[in-house]
Amino acid sequence: MAVANHARPVSDVFADIVNQLATLARKEIQLARAEMSEKVGFLITGLGVAIAGALLVIPALAILFLSAVAALMSTGLTAALSALIVGGVAFIVGLILLGIGAVWLKAARPVPTRTIEQLQRDARLAKELMGMDSDETERAA
Repeated sequence: MAVANHARPVSDVFADIVNQLATLARKEIQLARAEMSEKVGFLITGLGVAIAGALLVIPALAILFLSAVAALMSTGLTAALSALIVGGVAFIVGLILLGIGAVWLKAARPVPTRTIEQLQRDARLAKELMGMDSDETERAA
């Protein structure tokens, strides 16, 4: 009875694995680009809306500060002292908001986290396919 030999040489199998890993890496890079493009799009849109809001808020705040100065002056304080009080309070509140904003900006990282996680899973799978478990990988390093 004849037995069909469908066994492939190890070199062919290894070449297939390398080609598939290269294809996978290209796809992951495309995914990272798409994810970064999406995050940059949200960042630009958010920045545009924030600038539009600032253009409306700044003159409104100036008018409110002038009204506060006028209100303090109506209580009998001088114009200079009224302006100093309103300006000082606005300065302190502004510094607090700047500090909070700086902390939030440091926390916001436009990093393709989903792609990084997928690449880590792919690397583990590639190691398994290549026959290297975690102990062998540590010994090789």
